[in-house]
Amino acid sequence: MRSIPAKLWGLAVLSGVLQVLPFPIAGPTPLWRTIFCWFALLPLLFAVLSKDETGEPLSLGQGAALGYVCGFVWYLGNCYWIYQTMYLYGGLAKPIAAGILVLFCLYLGLYHALFGALVAWLRGRFGRQTALLLVPFAWVAVELARARITGLPWDLLGMAQVDDPLLTRLATITGVYGLSFVIAAVNALWLVRIRVREHRLVRPALTFAGVLVVVFYIAAFFRVRSSSVSPTTASATLVQENLEVGATNVGPQPTSQQLLESFSYLSRYPGSHYLLGIPELPGTQSVYLIRQHAPIAGVSNNTPLPTSTDLIIWPESPAPFQENDPQFRSAMESLARAANAPIIVGNIGVDATRENQRGYYLYNSASFITPQGEFAGRYDKMHLVPFGEYVPFKQFFFFADSLLHDVGTFDPGTHRRVFKVDGHTYGTFICYESIFPNEIRQFVQMGAEVLINISNDGWYGDTSAPWQHLNMVRMRAIENHRWVLRATNTGVTAAIDPYGRVTQAAPRHVRTSIHVRFGYEQGQTFYTRYGDLFAYLCALVCALATMLGFGFSPRKIAVD
Repeated sequence: MRSIPAKLWGLAVLSGVLQVLPFPIAGPTPLWRTIFCWFALLPLLFAVLSKDETGEPLSLGQGAALGYVCGFVWYLGNCYWIYQTMYLYGGLAKPIAAGILVLFCLYLGLYHALFGALVAWLRGRFGRQTALLLVPFAWVAVELARARITGLPWDLLGMAQVDDPLLTRLATITGVYGLSFVIAAVNALWLVRIRVREHRLVRPALTFAGVLVVVFYIAAFFRVRSSSVSPTTASATLVQENLEVGATNVGPQPTSQQLLESFSYLSRYPGSHYLLGIPELPGTQSVYLIRQHAPIAGVSNNTPLPTSTDLIIWPESPAPFQENDPQFRSAMESLARAANAPIIVGNIGVDATRENQRGYYLYNSASFITPQGEFAGRYDKMHLVPFGEYVPFKQFFFFADSLLHDVGTFDPGTHRRVFKVDGHTYGTFICYESIFPNEIRQFVQMGAEVLINISNDGWYGDTSAPWQHLNMVRMRAIENHRWVLRATNTGVTAAIDPYGRVTQAAPRHVRTSIHVRFGYEQGQTFYTRYGDLFAYLCALVCALATMLGFGFSPRKIAVD
């Protein structure tokens, strides 16, 4: 039986570790650490394109095995927060929480296995140089499959460069997949420089291309701090209530009336300070205002004057607000009239006009209230979180009920909608939906001039997940060239400009609200109009190469 040398297994593990480093680990990613993505795939490619202990090129199965190990390590390091979410916040037993994390990594690791298998097979059919040429196409094709088949495009490789203002310009054409393509191509270039020896001009040409990429990257690195903020013409108040969630929500709980009073107060009187830039990142500037919040039970005698605003946004939160609750509707109507501003609020939508197994439909929703206090529409979240908002194959995952006890079992919405007021159009997406670029662009296609993201990232605690989630929202702003106003329960609450820069933000884990400036954008980017066209073209190239490969006999390249 042909076996894989131990050093190749080590290279696969090393590649998985290197792929973790460019992404948030326990806080926002320092810019210097994003450099790791430019050679993170190199050990895996080196291993897959090597030979086994018999001196033969690795087979399809051997390439898949190395890719699988790499993928498992990558997901284990990148998504470790799943354990904490289910144990600390979901209330599951440690062994069950750990088991779910392992199963998650074993499942999604199959996509890295597919990539390893493709590269090994192409190398056997066409030789090392052609296989390396097809590496970026294969990588993007696999990322597209992960998004479309599994429905979990969490932290695609291109996300590592969300802070690169030069490279991210490509995202307006290709989406995040174009950035993944460039990164995978550069990784392949290094290996061409090391291993491929045919043709005298190949190595110098590719080396020169690699140097140019590094130079452009360094130039973009220094542009991050010098870039200016786009002009703004409107303002919004983003509310961050900072409620405990799940198993951490212990002790006496505020009543619905108290919660409504607290949310309403924060809506009219923004908090004590806000940040210019990304919280917890060195160089972030704090701006302090002479304002203090009243306790949750009411408003102090020294209540400041209300702050004028064009829009109020409440987060997706664990507060049990239901759209059909008379008390809730009355509070929303009063707040909208008092502030003379529209409100977008996360709440639970109920549709009793249709029946299912429970007798009615239950939605994770965002309602829109006009300045006149009228409920003008509701968007029901279409892409629900598996094991967070619903249980797929519930008969096999009965243990997930304890996690869903506090979250609820929701039904998916059936259509997207935008909200219009005073000649402006807003598109609202909820939490997990932010990781799907093709879905967010459809709000802009429907006329959204501003994108609104409401989320409850309290389930993630102090892990990497809130920062990973923020970066994906930032990429959606870049792809569609739209401001994104983000209101969360515990943070990161922020205003994000069309270039993906956080212009204002609230400190995390603080009960507060912030008053932010933003602008209305017109027009559509190439990506907004055509979506994942580039990714599909990459998949087509990969498919054609695979089909052509069946017409070739496996051969050895003398200079391989």
